[in-house]
Amino acid sequence: MRLNIVCAMRDPNRAGVLLEALGRNGYTTTVVQRAKELTALFAQKPCDLLLLGQQLADADGLDMVKTLRGRGPTRSMAIVALLDHQSAYPVETPGVRRLPAGFGTPAARPGMPGMQPVVKQNPRILFFQAGTDECLTLDQDVAECVARVKAVLHRTMSKPQEEVIKMGTIELNLTSYTLHVAGKNVPLTSKELDLLYVFLSSPNRVLSRPYLIERVWGYNYFGSPRTVDVHVRRLREKLDKAARYITTVPCVGYKLIPPGAL
Repeated sequence: MRLNIVCAMRDPNRAGVLLEALGRNGYTTTVVQRAKELTALFAQKPCDLLLLGQQLADADGLDMVKTLRGRGPTRSMAIVALLDHQSAYPVETPGVRRLPAGFGTPAARPGMPGMQPVVKQNPRILFFQAGTDECLTLDQDVAECVARVKAVLHRTMSKPQEEVIKMGTIELNLTSYTLHVAGKNVPLTSKELDLLYVFLSSPNRVLSRPYLIERVWGYNYFGSPRTVDVHVRRLREKLDKAARYITTVPCVGYKLIPPGAL
């Protein structure tokens, strides 16, 4: 069985040598440049590993990791960050101001308020903190990169433990990404499954439409908030009697009330 690897980055040609090496090792590789393309691809078929660049054409790679780790189907997907170089593009700590030009050292003006040296953070650390399984760089040995990709796949695909969320008659399997209601399999679209996962993981909490759009459709969605209403209506229709758990909060959004609390 050939494993599927998706490479998402602004300039995939820079990873051409690595992608060719992965192909020679029996992996099927698919290349996208935009976050929108990546989201559409995941809606059609799953992938075994995502090779994610530091920048996409329409999104930041670090933000993309955080988005993917917050969603149902991609929470446990193997993600490998592909950084430009080991010391390239350091990230500044938010909220820390630069010293003005010609100011000199901080010790020369100890009483100057609000002026601190800029603290640089290693991009590898930031990507690991966001949830990536491994970080590679474009200047790294290709054979080592392939070996590290194989190691990540071995860790993430060997003896996976099923993660299931149960509530009343609803049983959502996050490993197989399937839904059973009262023991019956209920087919849902990927967005409907994402939406149900957000509801099940936030019981008794009022969820606004903007919040649901951010969690399910991502930061780059610019459509109408009423898209949420359409998907909730379809989800309710498929949940049948279990639809009573999802209640409407007028002028705000929705709230899932667990059985026994109704």
